[in-house]
Amino acid sequence: MDSNLLKVFVEVAKEKSITKAANNLSFAQSNVTARIKQLENSLGFSLFHRVPKGVILSREGEKLYPKACEIVKKVEQVTYEMKNIDNQEHLIVGSTESNAATRIVPFLLQLHKDYPNTNLELITNTTRDITKELLNYKVDIAFVSGAPKSDDLIVLNKINETIVLVEPKENLCPNVFLSFKNGCAYNDFGQNYLKQISEEEHKNLEFGNYETILGCIKAGMGKSLLPLSIVKKLKYEKDLKITKLPKELSNIPTCLVCRKDYIPKIESYLKEYKF
Repeated sequence: MDSNLLKVFVEVAKEKSITKAANNLSFAQSNVTARIKQLENSLGFSLFHRVPKGVILSREGEKLYPKACEIVKKVEQVTYEMKNIDNQEHLIVGSTESNAATRIVPFLLQLHKDYPNTNLELITNTTRDITKELLNYKVDIAFVSGAPKSDDLIVLNKINETIVLVEPKENLCPNVFLSFKNGCAYNDFGQNYLKQISEEEHKNLEFGNYETILGCIKAGMGKSLLPLSIVKKLKYEKDLKITKLPKELSNIPTCLVCRKDYIPKIESYLKEYKF
């Protein structure tokens, strides 16, 4: 059985959409359809039912799915290990936007200096989405906010963060919580924290970068909870009212993590790296 066909099958099943799977795989939609048909012909049964919003697994497809996932992951793992059998030839780094804004550039520069023959690739997103990419073998290591919840992940390194409540320095602050987009760990923590300390409801506004969030807070639009490192990096420390949260309430370190079964060759280097 062709593992490439199984990879396409797994992606379609995961997305429940041929169009989305084609986009993820950088294939033409007709190519994905043809590969699914080829796999169905080789097995002798249909794998999907078409529904108005996409596709769903057939009974036979549901039986194949967990086995196909296992095969695809094993093939990817073997490919990765063979490419890096003697050294780390390629490393895909995932990072939250907050970590990317504060320390990813020095890290990548030093990594490139110490391992000049390693090809580096960076992907940024929220903790939720980067963790998903890591679990799906799409990135090799990742910087995430907070300790990982999955038993499939291990922590290679940890950076303690000081979480602060950030408010306008001079203006009265309305009950508006400004946050990074959905899936950010600071977003979830901030909303829960404000519910605990205030009986008043807070309107939530989401933004695509931290520079905009801090600029809007300075203008009096609302408040946020962020790592102090971001506030300092973007040079807003003197422009805003900053209140440090007790460590016992806001223990959200930035963790460098990887899969237990997908540990990079430079594991020791990553564990000893000083941030």
